[in-house]
Amino acid sequence: MPELPDVEIFRSLAERHGRGKIIARVSVSDPGMVKGAAADELPRLLEGKRIAGCRRHGKLLFVEMAGGGALALHFGTNGSLRCVAPEEAEPAYTRLSLGLAAGERLAYLNPRRIGEVRWVESAESFIAEAGLGPDALDPALDEATFAPALGDGRQAIKAVLMDQARIAGIGNIYSDEILFQARLHPALAARSLAAAGRARLYAAMRHVLETAIACGAGAENFTENLPKDFLIPERHAGGHCPRCGAALRVYKQGGRTGYYCPRCQKEP
Repeated sequence: MPELPDVEIFRSLAERHGRGKIIARVSVSDPGMVKGAAADELPRLLEGKRIAGCRRHGKLLFVEMAGGGALALHFGTNGSLRCVAPEEAEPAYTRLSLGLAAGERLAYLNPRRIGEVRWVESAESFIAEAGLGPDALDPALDEATFAPALGDGRQAIKAVLMDQARIAGIGNIYSDEILFQARLHPALAARSLAAAGRARLYAAMRHVLETAIACGAGAENFTENLPKDFLIPERHAGGHCPRCGAALRVYKQGGRTGYYCPRCQKEP
C-alpha cells in the first residue's frame, strides 16, 4: 500500500511535470472513483486551469489550481501516478488523466479501485474535515508535539503509529521499519513508553521516512535501494533480521501482518 514515501515520490513527479502548466484536457475513465463533484463536472472545474503546485499530507496528494480548488488523490492499496509522454498509450488501470498543454499527461492509476479522486475547495479545509493528524515529516511536528500525539493509552504502539488521526502518512510496512530501527516491540503499549523511548521513536520515524524518500524507495517498490540495515527488504516469510540474523516473527493486528525481530525488539 502506498505510504508517505511513495506519495512523496508521486508529489515530486507531479510538481516536476505539472507545476505552472495548463490543464488542456481531463479524461475520466472510471466515474465511480470521483468524489466531491460529479465526474462530468471535472472538465469544467479543471480544464484551462493552471497547476499552482503539488503538496502532500500523509498519504494524500493535492494538485492545487491557481485561483483556488485542488484535486485530492488517495492511492488506496496499489494506486500510483505516472507522467505519460504524448506518443505513449494510456497505461492500464488509468482512472483519470490530466492532459497538459505541453502534450504530457498525468495519469492516476488504480488497479484495485480502492482509493479516490476528490475535488476539494482547499487542501487545508479537507485535511481538517477529514480529521487527519499532522504529517509525519511536518517540521512543526517536533519531539515536544510528537509525544502527546502518541497519547498515553493501552493501544499498541504499532497501531498508534498507523492511526492517521494521530500522525498522517505511516502504514503497515513503514511502521514495522520505524519500530525496528527504534528497537521497540510492536505490541508495546503507548503509555509504557518513557521519554527516552519516545525520543528514540521520533528520531527513527524521521530517519526512516527521510531515508526512504532520498533512496526513491516506496513501501513495496525499489526496496532494494534501502540501506542494508533496513528491515523492509527482509519483510517476508523466511526473512531474517539484517542486524542480528535472527528469523523474523509475524505480528498480527487488525487483519494486517507485520514483522519484527524477537532479539532486537524484546516483548514488553
